[in-house]
Amino acid sequence: MLYALADRGCLVSHMPMAITLRPMTPDDMPFLYQVYASTRLEELAPVGWTPEQVGEFLTQQFTAQHQFYQEHYENATYNVIIADGQRVGRLYLARWPTEIRIMDIALLPAYRGLGIGSALLQAILEEGERTGKRVSIHVEKVNPALRLYERLGFRPSADRGVYWFMEWQPTVQPSDVTQ
Repeated sequence: MLYALADRGCLVSHMPMAITLRPMTPDDMPFLYQVYASTRLEELAPVGWTPEQVGEFLTQQFTAQHQFYQEHYENATYNVIIADGQRVGRLYLARWPTEIRIMDIALLPAYRGLGIGSALLQAILEEGERTGKRVSIHVEKVNPALRLYERLGFRPSADRGVYWFMEWQPTVQPSDVTQ
């Protein structure tokens, strides 16, 4: 298997579809909102709000999240996930001297369960192994993808209320890696 993950592209060779990354642009904001909203609709269903109220709430939350990321994750990469030429999700990463933080990985519902997320996560873990960096992510405790993270070797390292802060550890340390 060949994985190459970079800020401006990703090639995942074992997938039946071509998966790439490209930096988000202002034109992607409506699409990124759609991805975000798709991850929240199920949890909002029991609230009993009208579609307009749900839309207003999700717009407010999406805007706040986007602003928070931009303000607190300087130099992060904000990528759109492309599968066979179609925008299918988002992948936001922060890279620090000893850690790769998965700020967000999300796919539209029609593209979940196809191995796209698994392939991207595996590529990130391979980057972590190659560079000796741990990989971390906040995962909601009720997120169905929690089992995937556990299968890939992520372990909870902190309980953050509704989230687990999970980490994956490389077998080599940054000091063992030649630049």
